[in-house]
Amino acid sequence: MRYRKLGCTGLRVSETSFGTIPILQGNAPVLPDYYNLDDDTALAVMEYAFQLGCNLYDTAIVPEYGDAELKLGKFAAHIGREKIIISDKARFFDGNAMYQAVLESCKNLGTWADLYFVHQADAEHEDEIFQKGGALDALTELKQEGKIGFVGVASHYYDILLRGARDARVDVLQGSGNLLERGMLERIQAEPVFREKGILINKVYAAGILPAFFPTSTLIQAVLSYPVSSALIGVGTIDQAQTAFAWKPKGERDGLISFEEVLSILEKEFDPIPCHRCQKCNCAYGTEIHTLFRQYQYYFLGKDSWALHKLSMGIEQSARWCRTCTDMSCLTMCPMKIRIPDEIERVWRLVQNRESFVRRGR
Repeated sequence: MRYRKLGCTGLRVSETSFGTIPILQGNAPVLPDYYNLDDDTALAVMEYAFQLGCNLYDTAIVPEYGDAELKLGKFAAHIGREKIIISDKARFFDGNAMYQAVLESCKNLGTWADLYFVHQADAEHEDEIFQKGGALDALTELKQEGKIGFVGVASHYYDILLRGARDARVDVLQGSGNLLERGMLERIQAEPVFREKGILINKVYAAGILPAFFPTSTLIQAVLSYPVSSALIGVGTIDQAQTAFAWKPKGERDGLISFEEVLSILEKEFDPIPCHRCQKCNCAYGTEIHTLFRQYQYYFLGKDSWALHKLSMGIEQSARWCRTCTDMSCLTMCPMKIRIPDEIERVWRLVQNRESFVRRGR
């Protein structure tokens, strides 16, 4: 295992780190390789990862990640708290709510969290998070009180991560990206302000779908070829731990195959939209174009029912807006030169056809 600096925190973290969603007990129907582990089995998997060199374990408050936070607390007591780095998070945006959430997490863990993130920060809650008295102020206060080590923002949106990178209160960031959805990683690499922050990257396997098309070592090394601190891998079995933490790196950028090569492999299964989710395609009507395109890809890559459900929410209105839009600035924003209106129409037809098929089947 190799280790990297976590920004300016003074911590060094394993290049691959342990995502605890798969060890939870509860109901997570969209989760790949969901194992519903009991405590003893979960601790055994976490300990095996530790033996392979993993020192960073990422979780979230109960019940968001089921009982994973409780299990991680038991593991920390078992292995020795000082031997691991705990990354925790909660989806609260108001300062008071976040403060109480951290206290609850500390109780569940039986210890402190080295890193604590505002989880899934989005545009709807962005100003509340960053404003006076918001979640970041609460985490800063908790850091000063010694209840957490460092303050973080976790988001799937580049603009919010950029705002976090520019905020002196924020020590660490957590974003998403992979071999296919590399647009955010490309932008992070090009923006110097991110160099001062520790950066964790999740969705390395794209919700578990990409290992069916690419070796996991290629997927991991692709993410690590960017200036990030650690790649977060969801792990639920000994075999998955072996794959995530005993992989052998090649040359520094050997794992980063071109985006065109990625598309050519996926084209054997379906006709992919050549979108790498750079998130530059702002829509005048507010449609998240990159999210629609992601769900379209995921539909064909194995997440059919889940992706179709997500696509059904708002796609009819988005397609209607797109047909009548005269702005079309999204076309000039897209570095991939995607004919966005045509592709949104294609997504809409897919949803129409599938929903019609389901209705007939009933």
